[in-house]
Amino acid sequence: MINCTRRLTFCAGHRVLGHENKCSNLHGHNYTVWITAQATDLDGIGRIIDFSVLKARMGGWLETEWDHGFVLFDQDTEALAAISCVAQQKVYLMPSNPTVENMAQYLLTVIAPSLMDGTGVCITRVVIGETENCSAEASL
Repeated sequence: MINCTRRLTFCAGHRVLGHENKCSNLHGHNYTVWITAQATDLDGIGRIIDFSVLKARMGGWLETEWDHGFVLFDQDTEALAAISCVAQQKVYLMPSNPTVENMAQYLLTVIAPSLMDGTGVCITRVVIGETENCSAEASL
């Protein structure tokens, strides 16, 4: 197997419902995402996939859905009530608490398969850094 990795970035707010410290507050991060693609063979010019395709597909989704919005747990009624007071606020509801671990797993197992459908490439690893010092990795 051969791998390649594309770095992407986005800015978003979130809140970790039930967190025992300050992350229980609505706050934001400048996230960095590393998307690793895998294929059994290289294409005719020696690539797994053009990096611009990873940017367009995965980065395009991040920009549309998460960038400059709030990523919230669909069960977080308090945060949803607070956010609803802001007209036209961009909100993405996740089926789990938006920890960086859950966000990485969600991108890997829910979002990436449909975005990469038809390319012959599988996303096998997603690393999300929410600060320079803290990141989480999900891999197949």
